[in-house]
Amino acid sequence: MKNDTLKGQYRINEQIRAKEVRIVGDEVEPKVYPIFQALKMAEEKEMDLVEISPNAQPPVCRIIDYSKFLYQLKKRQKEQKAKQVKVNVKEIRFGPQTDDHDYNFKLKHAKGFLEDGDKVKAYVFFKGRSILFKEQGEVLLLRFANDLEEYAKVDQMPILEGKRMTIQLSPKKKEGAPKKPVVNIKTATPDAVKADGNAEKE
Repeated sequence: MKNDTLKGQYRINEQIRAKEVRIVGDEVEPKVYPIFQALKMAEEKEMDLVEISPNAQPPVCRIIDYSKFLYQLKKRQKEQKAKQVKVNVKEIRFGPQTDDHDYNFKLKHAKGFLEDGDKVKAYVFFKGRSILFKEQGEVLLLRFANDLEEYAKVDQMPILEGKRMTIQLSPKKKEGAPKKPVVNIKTATPDAVKADGNAEKE
């Protein structure tokens, strides 16, 4: 954030509209002062009267070096921004009849995304009458989650949104022994599991 933007957040010196202010801070007696007296005190110290809490009654001010104050504020904001972890969401698209070669190719990419700390949103897109095979698409996404169990946790189970069935995964830290699968595709409908099994044999 630029200093020009920060400056607009605080009134200083003659910009302060209140008739009296409460001054806090070091080397000053914390109490309410008439505005003219507060301005005189700041001038004598060769500093600025900065309104830090305008909504208080009366407004709260500090006598400080305004330029130094803005510098410290900007520095603090940069540090906070640096601590924030930016998480990207990578999308992976499947068709309801995705073959093993295409599936494994996309699975490899998903592993890479998760290892980089990105989230993964995988979806099956149903075109035309292929929506009739939505159970097969659900099994595909559950299989996908199982194959990535070592790398990811499931944020959202498969859900149909229009012509898309999506599942959302977040990266997780690797632990010693693999845990039990997060999803058991055998719990899906018998017809869907049968369809998925036939697809793998082809």
